[in-house]
Amino acid sequence: MVSYLCEVMDVSRSGFYNYFDEKSVQKRAVKDSSDEVLRDSILKAYHFRGRHKGARQIKMTLQNQYQITYNLKRIRRIMKKFDIICPIRKANPYRRMAKATKEHRTCKNELQRQFKQGVAGKVLLTDITYLTYRGGKRAYLSTIKDAETNEILAYEVSDKITLDIALNTLRQLKRRHSHIRNDAIIHSDQGFHYTNPTYQKLVKKLKLGQSMSRRGNCWDNAPQESFFGHFKDETNLKNCETLEEVRREVKSYMTYYNHYRGQWNLKKLPPAKYRQQLQQVA
Repeated sequence: MVSYLCEVMDVSRSGFYNYFDEKSVQKRAVKDSSDEVLRDSILKAYHFRGRHKGARQIKMTLQNQYQITYNLKRIRRIMKKFDIICPIRKANPYRRMAKATKEHRTCKNELQRQFKQGVAGKVLLTDITYLTYRGGKRAYLSTIKDAETNEILAYEVSDKITLDIALNTLRQLKRRHSHIRNDAIIHSDQGFHYTNPTYQKLVKKLKLGQSMSRRGNCWDNAPQESFFGHFKDETNLKNCETLEEVRREVKSYMTYYNHYRGQWNLKKLPPAKYRQQLQQVA
């Protein structure tokens, strides 16, 4: 019977008996016990501040928050073994608003995907995304992001996608951040908010340059789109019942993202801490 089973499973008789050898059983038990310790540490990082994370984010959270260093492959092995599943990003069904009217004006793509220019407060990215919460209700989030540090400098949540959502985000930018450079440029898509004469007038009043992506080219504002993807993966909007709850969840996430969420390409530091390092060097 053993010979038949070994043939069916394509293993040798010696391998079969070795698997059930007392030393092998003890070795597996020790390894399983060690993996359970790793699992507990990984789960602690996975649930840190109530935000789901993938393997890279877990590694950085362990390192930044708990001073624990695990190999990335090891983390992925443990996650697979214990079914710790990182969120899967869904395609964005949001469709841009109606085409701009004749009075609207587009701007040149001054940025040309040169997102990283070595200084904070120079390249600013902005966009608007939809937020769906309980009962299929919808809100909208407008943000301005520092392309160098990935820090979210200003944001606005509204149940309407009128021009005010973009204007209010822009007003917050100068009010909250004194480190914005005199040669700063704000880059967006060609949505009707950003081609609107009122918006462009406010951009000039704040002494910012303006740049726009080419029509239909999401890569021209890829870092901003990437942020929205992570935001939707890691927030708990489905549990929100009111717009006020959505606002509180967004505020909580922005604090987490800027001050606690390490990023692989920022020396594994959170955006605000990375900005502080840049400013110290400068």
